[in-house]
Amino acid sequence: MSYLKFTFNASLWLVVFFLLASCADTNDLVSTTDSDPHITELSSEAIAESSSSVEIPEENTSQSSSSIETTNPEASEGASSEAITDNSSSSRDPFERSSSSMRRLSSSSLALFSSSSIASSNHSVYQPGDFILGADISKFQEYEARGVRIYDTDGQQKNIFEILKNHGFNFIRLKTFVDPASQYGYVAPGCGETSSEAFGDKAHILAYAKKIKGAGMGFLLDFHYSDNWADPGKQIIPERFRSINNIDELADSIYAYTYDVLNALNLAGTLPDMVHIGNEITDGLLRNLPVSNTNCWGEPSTTAPASVSAQLSKYPSNFAKIINAGLAATKAVSPEIITSLHIESPLKHGSWWLSEVAKLKLQFDVIAFSAYTAYNHGTPPEWKTFIQNESKKHPHLKFLIAEYSGGTSPSKWTPGASRATNLMLKEVGAMGSFYWEPALSGEWGAAAFEWKGNSLYAKEEAFSEFDGILDQLELKRH
Repeated sequence: MSYLKFTFNASLWLVVFFLLASCADTNDLVSTTDSDPHITELSSEAIAESSSSVEIPEENTSQSSSSIETTNPEASEGASSEAITDNSSSSRDPFERSSSSMRRLSSSSLALFSSSSIASSNHSVYQPGDFILGADISKFQEYEARGVRIYDTDGQQKNIFEILKNHGFNFIRLKTFVDPASQYGYVAPGCGETSSEAFGDKAHILAYAKKIKGAGMGFLLDFHYSDNWADPGKQIIPERFRSINNIDELADSIYAYTYDVLNALNLAGTLPDMVHIGNEITDGLLRNLPVSNTNCWGEPSTTAPASVSAQLSKYPSNFAKIINAGLAATKAVSPEIITSLHIESPLKHGSWWLSEVAKLKLQFDVIAFSAYTAYNHGTPPEWKTFIQNESKKHPHLKFLIAEYSGGTSPSKWTPGASRATNLMLKEVGAMGSFYWEPALSGEWGAAAFEWKGNSLYAKEEAFSEFDGILDQLELKRH
């Protein structure tokens, strides 16, 4: 007994010693964002130049939202809050509604997010190589801040991560804006939101990334490179960069901004597993400017001057410089981050887009696309043929559906649609999929949750469909 007592006491003192040492080490983690020697200079080898213009199908060349297919559901179809429609199941969100210098996190701010303070999950529900069954839940940050209660199909109140994991989901996608509180930003006054809180900025991404990683889930960060929704209809240069008048300086600023966000996440121990360099950049990015009557949806807008526009169809070399800046910054923070480029409507734009990007010699890992049947983007059998054909032409790329819905018509759930999409992706060896904003419904499709007052209820018809394919996807509930 005395030997056991001695062993126990010795072990206890060792634990105390290591805990004290760990606390001392925590101070080393509290620092401002590290600088990168390449922030102000990109190597010329990293920038793919091209003097030829790119021919884009006629329906995609206009800057008017009425003639360009706008796939981002909240920023499309009339560019108003009415685009998010109600239906019989009430799956509508009832709450719908700067500086040029780079900001750095203070030491006290970083202390809040230090890796030693993160309550990590006992195990990860996603491992590299797993099929990605993901969801974009960016709006859930807002729901949580407003006190929305969320219930699983069993009637139990849970957080969104517990619910998703209970149905086999293993990956989360978040959007990020540069300065959403700016004049034409995501939370500008009069936009119908109930709060002016700058959801989508770096501070909110840092906070929510902590929850994602704490839940043991994979993390995809979607850089919009705008203060508001960026999509095929408009890609408005953020206020922070509008005084820039040449593409090289803009590319340096994109590098610095990308590096700053990712490095802050890295210091917090919440590095993304994957990033989108731009959102739905079918005809490029950073190619529009706001006008005096630009509304909360970024419309109307005007075209940016050629000296800074990264519109692919007109200025492919500018496009390459901006994309390469984002890619280089990402890999500078961590070579392990998977880089992806994201477009919409793969049947209409995928083939020519990949061919043009190949000419620019951009080095990225994944081609991601928005795939809404309700927006005439195609069907799972057609996407299967597209992926099979294009993977032969571009064998170094992985394929991913970055956005889809469980409805093939506006605001209506389509039984079997989610099942068909994910089983098709598994069959062709694609990386996986992300269900876009499962609490919203509209012209793009259906919600997987139902609103009842200030509460959200997971729909049995939606989540049972995911439960039923987990074995075939080689996934499990957690």
